[in-house]
Amino acid sequence: ATYVRPIGLVFGADARRLITEGKAGALGGHDAIAFLRVEMIERGLSDLRRETVPFRDLASSQAMTAVTLRRPDFAGVSLNAVRIMGIVNVTPDSFSDGGRLSSLDAAIAHGLNLAEEGADFVDVGGESTRPGSDPVGAEEELERVIPVIQELAGKTRISIDTRKGQVMRRATAVGAAVINDVSALLHDPDACAAVKVADVPIIIMHAQGEPKTMQLCPTYDHVTLDVYDFLSARIEALVEAGIPKSKIMVDPGIGFGKTYQHNLQVLSELTILHGLGVGLLVGISRKSVVGALTGVKVAADRVSGSIGGALQAAVSGAHMLRVHDVKPTIDALRMFWGAMDPDSVDV
Repeated sequence: ATYVRPIGLVFGADARRLITEGKAGALGGHDAIAFLRVEMIERGLSDLRRETVPFRDLASSQAMTAVTLRRPDFAGVSLNAVRIMGIVNVTPDSFSDGGRLSSLDAAIAHGLNLAEEGADFVDVGGESTRPGSDPVGAEEELERVIPVIQELAGKTRISIDTRKGQVMRRATAVGAAVINDVSALLHDPDACAAVKVADVPIIIMHAQGEPKTMQLCPTYDHVTLDVYDFLSARIEALVEAGIPKSKIMVDPGIGFGKTYQHNLQVLSELTILHGLGVGLLVGISRKSVVGALTGVKVAADRVSGSIGGALQAAVSGAHMLRVHDVKPTIDALRMFWGAMDPDSVDV
């Protein structure tokens, strides 16, 4: 197999000029992030061969079209800039919130606050998928999330974080505009049909193993390429099942069946995932890789490290960031992009 990894990134006015001149490509369709070169990676049975090629030599290729194509709107939201998905875990065993939002009133208030702070989407989940977590039955999950979605629908865009087709059907019926499945529609045989009937965008994530055991001993031949291959196969399967590619977004699954070294490797090579030709979501917020690098043991205290990871994902062309701390992340992004691209700032 052959993969393309955009490198030599350029930002702001320089990016727009080079894209217009045909000297650089638009990373993930972004007009303010360009790449001058491509690392061609050829994967053999036992080795990798790498070659760096100027963008202009590949500009008309199908591979570059997938990388540079402007992504379509996602649930009515333009992906011409990085978007923010705020997290509402309506669970008693959340790794980051510790059950703080398990009551209906608390979850609703938090969702409204995230929307007020600027979240483009609010992701509501009723089953923890943290490492070591136990599964939750569909009825219990529905009891947790449906009242929250009913209250928030119409006030903000809702994403339902679930692996179950039954929950997908009910959640979208009461107002969820996006489905976010950490199992990439593999956990429940009914999930793919549920997405097709709901006719809403779907986020599919890479994960190695089930939440209960996924962190025991994750292994890969080459983690980034393995993640790419998995997501590519799932996109193909979903398209064959009748789900339009324009409604699919991918998530590399930071922290799901990966050691902290695996997570860092994926993040360092994130631009390769634009070759899939769909939107890219990254979720780093408060995860163990942040704790490993910063030494912060309490998940809720990992705000600074999480923002650092969010900025890295943003400059790698991520279209959406899934975060707990919406306002600090948005403030950091505004300052960062203001400095990188002054022409885009409107104060």
